[in-house]
Amino acid sequence: MNDFLLALAQAVAKGLLTGMVYGLMALGLSVIFGVMRVVNFAHGEMMVVGMYLAWAAFDALQVPPMLSLPAIAAVFFGAGYLLQRGLIQPFINRPEHQQFLLLLAVATLIANACLAIAGPDSLTVQLESRFDSYEMGPLVLDTVRVQAAFVALLITALLWLFFTRTRTGKAIRAAADNHMGALVVGLDVRRLYAVTFGIGAACVGAAGALMIMLVPVTPSLAPDYTLLAFVIVIVGGLGSMTGALLGGLLIGVSEAVAGLLGDPALKSMFSFGLLIVVLLLRPQGLLGRKETR
Repeated sequence: MNDFLLALAQAVAKGLLTGMVYGLMALGLSVIFGVMRVVNFAHGEMMVVGMYLAWAAFDALQVPPMLSLPAIAAVFFGAGYLLQRGLIQPFINRPEHQQFLLLLAVATLIANACLAIAGPDSLTVQLESRFDSYEMGPLVLDTVRVQAAFVALLITALLWLFFTRTRTGKAIRAAADNHMGALVVGLDVRRLYAVTFGIGAACVGAAGALMIMLVPVTPSLAPDYTLLAFVIVIVGGLGSMTGALLGGLLIGVSEAVAGLLGDPALKSMFSFGLLIVVLLLRPQGLLGRKETR
């Protein structure tokens, strides 16, 4: 294998591992939209809060992000549940522009709170394993990146089992497919919506705990992650769990290959180029379903 092909394979492998975490982040956005038809414009800000919480647990208590992740996900689930019941539920049937303004206001409040509390400087978690690696033939994979990807995939699998094997998960899917039918058979749709938003928040909180292992955190990252999550779910298909994971993998690979072939600062060009191609050839996304009118 020549040097270029080896470097390309290395970049693709790195992109796939990072894409797993991207997919988990976007999964939260996709689940919320797929069930409630509400677009969470504060998604990136919530991601950054998850990163800060994981950093704070490590800085104050020396708890690695892998171990603080369950607690962070639980906190995000509770906060998401309360946020939906107290603030978002009254806007469910309002015009979309009002929902947009509401969640944009929430995003602004979160971003400014992060800036006021943590400051503008970048913060990172210095794990002992950050210099370790796994060798797979000619490929060398960062231990931290492999671990983050494995946990992201495990969480995704558990979420799939929840939606396909549990009564609450099946009820949420029923409410997503037929809102009126769910009301007729006696399902508490409001509670199911709150649980759904809590699950989506838990996903992005867990993704934040994993992402702090890979990149430093600053408040200014929030809009980038919001935009990235939108690109991923649109490429994969809005409302599709599998599509969110596939979109994350594709964006992760596109960014890694962009860093190999050109200036890493141009990685957004590759991601949005992929988005444009998908929108031209398959507007509903790779695994999305066409809207029936």
